Amino acid sequence: MAKRIVFTGGSGKAGRHAVRHLLGKGYEVLNLDLAPLDLPGVNTLVTDLTDSGAVFNALTSHHGFEGFDNGAPPSAPDAVVHFAAIPRVLIEPDNVTFQANVTSTYNVVEAAMKLGVRKVIVASSETTYGVCFAEGDKDYHSFPLEEDYDSDPMDSYGLSKVCNEKTARAFAMRYGADIYALRIGNVIEPHEYGRFKDFIADPMSRKRNAWSYIDARDLGEIVHLCLQKDGLGYQVFNAVNDTITADMPTMEFLRKYCPNTPTSREMGPDEAPISNRKAREVLGFKEAHPWRKYVDL
Repeated sequence: MAKRIVFTGGSGKAGRHAVRHLLGKGYEVLNLDLAPLDLPGVNTLVTDLTDSGAVFNALTSHHGFEGFDNGAPPSAPDAVVHFAAIPRVLIEPDNVTFQANVTSTYNVVEAAMKLGVRKVIVASSETTYGVCFAEGDKDYHSFPLEEDYDSDPMDSYGLSKVCNEKTARAFAMRYGADIYALRIGNVIEPHEYGRFKDFIADPMSRKRNAWSYIDARDLGEIVHLCLQKDGLGYQVFNAVNDTITADMPTMEFLRKYCPNTPTSREMGPDEAPISNRKAREVLGFKEAHPWRKYVDL
């Protein structure tokens, strides 16, 4: 199992929880980011991932000063987890968002492959399903949203993630590597569960997220499970928790609020519309932080 990890974007909202979780599992982690991560035991190497040379250099750096005690120059890590990105639209101009996200992912995956790393986890997004940042009210094609869904985003961020999935697939085929793309849902940190009462009170406010979410700590566990699972080649996994953010059964809810959207199969009583069935069946994912554990309705 991979133990020396380079994690890009570990200072971000999702990354800092995932890095902490991996550290607790015994991994040695080097964080590549433009901002420091305040987490004992994890060094941050300030790295512009749109610079290919900087990425190659960073992936062959000591993870900390203790590396100099080994008496040998640094080697490539066992695995790379790539979360770094401009995290949504309306932070930078659209062309900058697209260019930065696509170029950085290409650089990270290319460097990892050419340095002999054969396990890479890349952060994709629920936005690939095309509704999150759509212009106006767009319906989903069908429910549940599973990994074979026809991704069709309109926006620069979602489009960058579709391109990144294609990049991951190409390199996985070329190098015979395991590269897993995580379509990460709306990330919820522990302090954010107070928002769920408003979600329940205004159901349509959650349509753009397909009434789904991922607890930041459970996301860390999905990353851990991906690092443990070898031999799958290129794969896409929905990274979401099990249950719909609603106070009625899933099928009943969808019939009421999305009456014109077909369902491709019968869904579980509380199954999230972005289904994590593949992550549960293939990776063995078991959520530890269902929203009802923290929300008293």
